[in-house]
Amino acid sequence: MKKTTLIFAAASAAFAGAAHAQSSVTLYGLVDAGLTYVSNEATRNSPITPNGLTDGKAVFGMTSGNVQQSRWGMRGVEDLGGGLKAVFNLESGFNVNNGSLANNNASNNSLFNRQAYVGLSAIDYGTLTLGRQYDSVVDYLGPVSAAGTWGGTYFAHRGDNDNLNSTFSISNSVKYQSVNYAGASFNALYGFSNSANGFANNRAYSVGAGYEYAGVHFAAAYLQIQGLNSNNSSGAIQNLPTLAMTNLPGLQNQRTWGLGSNYEIGPFTLGALFTQTRYQDNIGDSSVRYNNHEIHARYSVTPALSLGAAYTYTQGLRSTPRTSTTSNSSAHWNQFGVQADYALSKRTDIYAESVMQIGADNQVGANVTQVNGTSEPSTSKSQYVVSAGIRHRF
Repeated sequence: MKKTTLIFAAASAAFAGAAHAQSSVTLYGLVDAGLTYVSNEATRNSPITPNGLTDGKAVFGMTSGNVQQSRWGMRGVEDLGGGLKAVFNLESGFNVNNGSLANNNASNNSLFNRQAYVGLSAIDYGTLTLGRQYDSVVDYLGPVSAAGTWGGTYFAHRGDNDNLNSTFSISNSVKYQSVNYAGASFNALYGFSNSANGFANNRAYSVGAGYEYAGVHFAAAYLQIQGLNSNNSSGAIQNLPTLAMTNLPGLQNQRTWGLGSNYEIGPFTLGALFTQTRYQDNIGDSSVRYNNHEIHARYSVTPALSLGAAYTYTQGLRSTPRTSTTSNSSAHWNQFGVQADYALSKRTDIYAESVMQIGADNQVGANVTQVNGTSEPSTSKSQYVVSAGIRHRF
């Protein structure tokens, strides 16, 4: 009897262990905080004169998410057998300096403001997920940009207009991610408007593809958002950066596309990419287009110490209909960034970085100079940021 009981107990323990190995939930996160100096920021409600903003002041203080937005999340997987798995991911961004939710505003006060999805993954066919997710531009062009990899927040293109720093995600979305075919992969996403008044009221869709071979990484992606002027706050986009709204009161559509490549040889990585974002206004059919040209490099001096540098040239073009009394205009910005990062361990590192943006414009309306991640634009044609901090992953 005792022998039978022991065999039964051993078998039960083995079965429980196998079941546990097939299903798992992982708690993960990242905390990034530091001290930051900004050379010039307009005070809130600064008056706008014919020569631009006034009342600019230097700012020094504690900041959160200097390189990466602080976040915590849970991801899980259950093995359903036959190469099929159920997967989910819940991820929340927060500000470590005051404990508040990141990107918290009237239209986006969700706990899981970064990602919240569930789906199925088949080893031979890819992954299909539903919920709040990142688009193909973030998935494919982000990894070949400075902002989407080592540089982070301050290295993003003007206002993160192309979303390479994952400023926003797509709600109500269904997404397919292919498996890797000898280095090649692709994905596609569609975000529903969830509106009874119009299928295209605040909807989004994107596609992307990439290829890796012998240290070379190529990527391309496209994103389109429609019906942003519909006042549908429960659609695909719920926290679009305010940059897009400037001087476009009837913002209707956004189109972003780009091409990029990275080349890794030993400790050295060199990358280049081009992205274009076009905002279209349904009032008078005006549009604003940003062309972003970036080159960046990173060198691992030692296994612990890495040095990086990036340069971005952004050209802004405003087009108006022939019948409009407002003429076409243009502006451009040059942005330089450098960073040093030292790993104290596999999960903890300290960093120091500086980013400067210089604009050749009149500092009026949409043409202001502002490094991404700062609170307010500069009252002059330049703004620079110096930041140092610590980042811990768990």
